[in-house]
Amino acid sequence: MKRNYINLILTAAALLGLASCQNFLDVKPEDQLLEQTVFSNKQGVNLALNGLYTRMAGGSLYGENLTLSTVEVLGQRYNLNSLNGAFYPASQYAYAESSVTGRTGAIWNEAYATIMNINHFLKNLDVNPNLIDAKTDSIYRGEVIAMRAMLHFDVLRLFGPRYSTADSTQISIPYYDKVENVARPLLPANEVMKNIVTDLNTAEKLLKSDPVITAGVMSTTTSTDMMMNRNYRFNYFAVKALQARVNLYRGDKALALAAAKIVIQDASKFPWTTFANSNEKVNPDRIFSTEMILGAFTTQLYSAHNRLFLETLEDNTILAPTDKILKSVFEIDDSGAGVGARDYRLRLNWEQPSSTSTKPYRTFSKYADISKKTLGFRNTIPLLKISEMYYIAAECESDQNQALTYLNTVRTNRGLDALTSAPNLQNELLKEYKKEFYGEGQLFFYYKRTNTASIQSGVDGAPAIAMNASTYVVPLPLSESQYH
Repeated sequence: MKRNYINLILTAAALLGLASCQNFLDVKPEDQLLEQTVFSNKQGVNLALNGLYTRMAGGSLYGENLTLSTVEVLGQRYNLNSLNGAFYPASQYAYAESSVTGRTGAIWNEAYATIMNINHFLKNLDVNPNLIDAKTDSIYRGEVIAMRAMLHFDVLRLFGPRYSTADSTQISIPYYDKVENVARPLLPANEVMKNIVTDLNTAEKLLKSDPVITAGVMSTTTSTDMMMNRNYRFNYFAVKALQARVNLYRGDKALALAAAKIVIQDASKFPWTTFANSNEKVNPDRIFSTEMILGAFTTQLYSAHNRLFLETLEDNTILAPTDKILKSVFEIDDSGAGVGARDYRLRLNWEQPSSTSTKPYRTFSKYADISKKTLGFRNTIPLLKISEMYYIAAECESDQNQALTYLNTVRTNRGLDALTSAPNLQNELLKEYKKEFYGEGQLFFYYKRTNTASIQSGVDGAPAIAMNASTYVVPLPLSESQYH
């Protein structure tokens, strides 16, 4: 993005400091005054909306914990041992350890602080009805209500019970859909899910006039128009994609398939990458940005990459899988041969050790910086992609030939051969989730949704890890338990 757009977003982050991360129910008088100042004109409304997106993309949420690090560690993505002090306890599901509670507590607190700010945003649109035109008002409301649904959904996926079992009726998390200064009760998981579905249905209706439907994402690096770069906003197709993800998680395959197919029908708006396009040597598009339905923009991405994945980091600091496990994921042999060796995701996102490196494994370069600073996909983490819609369609489609066609659509667009048959389609989908969503935080939630009994350890040679309620369900923060 251009520098002025970055400054606009950063300014909005400061303006939206309406709620403390430590106590999202505490609204001070000076915050109320600031709120009134922000919502005094259209520019203030735009700043407030950008502030919500900036907060969502912070390191506590989608800028790191829910994508690059914490949730990926829970999914056994990286080779961690007792010397890896920062993340090793999380890899062992030692949820009471301070290094884990600090990160999971930050997810909880920042998610609900952002939700509260969303509710303040909606309230201020109600009490200041003439600041923006009706069409813009509808789109803005749709965006933030969808954001509220996604934040609740990911808090539920992390802290809630295993939904695919009878555990779906267990008490889970609160749902906040309006401004309140009292703690909401903890709800059964299925009641939370009903609220999420309701919010997404509301957002879909509000976004019926979203320009993305007719004009596509309208990528630009030169405009601050709020209706441009729709794949960085909760646009209409992002809502449909999230409906697909949510309904699959709750076990309603018919609704999940219907939502996924709506996005697939307009898949030309999210065109597949090609290896030639993405393998541009100096400025590669490793995130496959054209396929992105929704992404998070964060100026802190490259500092996070350097802190977590940089090749020069010590073995006890870097987040990386062993060479053997990475080869297993991409289905290549010890020599580096095999059909998986052609996979764009391996060739683009995993750097071979440099000539000066002593590391015997590849390092993760998906979020490494590029030299051309004006490219639109810089500072971006994908949150929803067209590939996931094909995976969901494949899992939910009753016609197995059609299901295989959906799966093969992704495979062939990743440089792999189409499968002629798939006796165990679910296993093939698991393989794809492992390859596709590195650094995007989806594998752990796949395991939890399918209630996978044991998962491969990130430590080479270690036995598979038995999974159950105690490992899949992150305990509520102590700061929350005082309210209930």
